[in-house]
Formats: sequence, structure tokens, C-alpha cells
Amino acid sequence: MLPLWLLTMTDRLTNEAVVEEALAWLGTPYRHQASLRGVGCDCLGLVRGIWRALYGCEPETAPPYSQDLDEAKDAGQLARVVGRYFTAADTLSEGSLLLLRWHPAMPAKHLGIVETVGDRRGGPTFVHAHSSVGVCRARLEGTWTCRLVRIFHFPQITSAPETD
Repeated sequence: MLPLWLLTMTDRLTNEAVVEEALAWLGTPYRHQASLRGVGCDCLGLVRGIWRALYGCEPETAPPYSQDLDEAKDAGQLARVVGRYFTAADTLSEGSLLLLRWHPAMPAKHLGIVETVGDRRGGPTFVHAHSSVGVCRARLEGTWTCRLVRIFHFPQITSAPETD
């Protein structure tokens, strides 16, 4: 995948490219503040690594952060940072970025990437970094559904061209 700054106007970044990169991270161990595929990452590191693979570099350097993303200090910090670089969306699509909370009473401080919007076995699935298992898949159903805060799209995403 070419970095965004090398793409031409007719060769745009697609949702499928986001999903493909997210799936390449499956099995990466959980490591707080890390963002290296196959070596370690947390949920923010997963998104940072996907961004680097797709765009060539990160939009800003992530400062050191606590595992609770400074929950007590600034509950909206992650949402504001995500909102600076991603486009808010109303509906799920493959490759969407999910902003989630771990508990209804907690601020949003978890991220995931939509893999599928639904299949014959059920609802949407997403890829995320979980502290107990590393980067894995999960179904966006049950408790995860009520944990969803916002949906975003990576910038300059287009759908894949239709094929005959």
C-alpha cells in the first residue's frame, strides 16, 4: 500500500485497505504505548500503526499516556484527538474506527477497527487490542454495542471500485 501522499487522485485509499492492514495485526501481543505489528501494541498503538502503514507517517507524536488515558484528568482527551484526524460518521462500514468505553459510566478510551458489518453468523466484527489477549477479533454485539460512543472514518477513504 502506498502512503496517502503518494496516491494519485484516481488511486484512493479504500476501506478494504484499512481492514487488510488491521487483520495483519491479529495476534500482536498487548504492550502499553507500543505500536509495532507483531511486536506489541495497545488499542491506540494499533490505530497508530495502521495509520503509519496507510499514510506513511503519523500525524503527530503521541505523548506518553497512562493505561487509563488520564481518565481522571481529562475524560474527553481521546475523543478530541480522534476527532482531529478522523471524519465522524453516522453508520458503520468496513474499515470504520470505533470509539468505545469499557463501562457505561466510564469515558471513551478504547479503539477498534470494523472488520465486517455483518455476515451469515451475526452482526459486525471488529479488530482491537485487548490487554488480556493482544490484537483480536470481537463481535460488536451485546455489551460492546452499548459501549460504542462514536464511529469515524479514516480520511480520504473511498469505496473499492466495482468489479464485473
